[in-house]
Amino acid sequence: MSGSIDRLRATRLYLVLEASVRGGAAAEIVAPAIEGGVDIVQLRDKTAGDDEIVTAGRELRALCEERGALFVVNDRPDLALRCGAHGVHVGQEDQEIDDVRRSVGDRLFIGVSTHSPEQVEAAEHSPADYFVVGPVHETPTKPGRPAVGLELIRHVAARRPSKPWFAIGGIDPGNAAGVVGAGAPRLVVVRAIRDADDPAAAARALRSAIEREAVVGPAS
Repeated sequence: MSGSIDRLRATRLYLVLEASVRGGAAAEIVAPAIEGGVDIVQLRDKTAGDDEIVTAGRELRALCEERGALFVVNDRPDLALRCGAHGVHVGQEDQEIDDVRRSVGDRLFIGVSTHSPEQVEAAEHSPADYFVVGPVHETPTKPGRPAVGLELIRHVAARRPSKPWFAIGGIDPGNAAGVVGAGAPRLVVVRAIRDADDPAAAARALRSAIEREAVVGPAS
């Protein structure tokens, strides 16, 4: 897993999407998105069956590996292993991270969502390998989850975490610079690329914002 962790630290732009997008396979979005600058992809599908997730996941894993990106499955360590994923991502309401680590050992890296300073601190001291902070802005992909705003991003940046971390939530090419300027070294997006007419162009715009506005010094 050490090689995947090194690659994880080098990532900057993270795309989350379902197994099927607008009636087509997720790979139709992922391929141009990687071309545009996405370097880590998560399959998150709350309605698809296990077999559909595994089929899509194996296709995405192969595509990501071929093009130098990492592939993650949401919520389900068992399906992540079946897909041959590099990692698994869990939320605060999902399995305990300690339990996930016991189930996957060193075969997968683990990510966790955080929404408060307390959860960030817990993530830093947990077996998780990276964490995500947000939602920065309200987003329909997380109904009922209040926005944390840029203040939490500034708080986390000031801590200078040793683990890689990402900002998430309503981020698009129009506001990405502000999020990175607040201290986020990496961004997670859903709609900004998934729903774009030109996923490659959307990814390029986001990647440009990250690289242009990145804080001075190495991202952690």
